[in-house]
Amino acid sequence: MSTALPARSRVVAERLVEAGIPGEIVVLPDAAATAALAAAALGVEVGAIANSLVFWSDDEPLLVMTSGAHRVDTAALAERLGRGALRRATPEQVRDATGQAIGGVAPTGHPAALTTIVDRDLAAFPEIWAAGGTPHTVFPMTFDQLVALTGGRVAQVD
Repeated sequence: MSTALPARSRVVAERLVEAGIPGEIVVLPDAAATAALAAAALGVEVGAIANSLVFWSDDEPLLVMTSGAHRVDTAALAERLGRGALRRATPEQVRDATGQAIGGVAPTGHPAALTTIVDRDLAAFPEIWAAGGTPHTVFPMTFDQLVALTGGRVAQVD
C-alpha cells in the first residue's frame, strides 16, 4: 500500500487488503465527487459507479451504495426496508458516521460498521468503481465483492 495515499484512503486500502479485494486505490488528478465526474475520469459508464449515499433513518445512519445511473427513491426504499423516513444525512452526520467527507465516502473504512443497502442494478457491471475515502480516490471491485465487503443487503433502490 502506498504511503502517498491520503490518510483516509490508506484506511480504506487496509480494509480492502483484509477483505482480499485486489483492486488498488487510484488517485485521480481532479476531484470526482459525482458519479458523472468519476465515470468521465475513468472512461466507464456512469452506471458502473457505486455512489455512496448516507441517509439518516430510525436514529441511525444508512449507507446506500447505488448505481451512478440512479436516484434513490427514499420513500419506496424505506417502505421496502420497513424503516422510518430516509433523510439525506448532513455533512456533519456523514463525517461522524463514516470518517469521510461527502463526495469521497468509501463503502468501507468507517469508524463502525454501517447498515448498508447495495443497489441490485450494480450487478449488471463486471467491474464497478467506488470512492476510496476522498473525492480524489477510487477503486475497482466486483458486485459480489461490494456486497461481501459491506455485509450489505441487495435491494432495488430506485
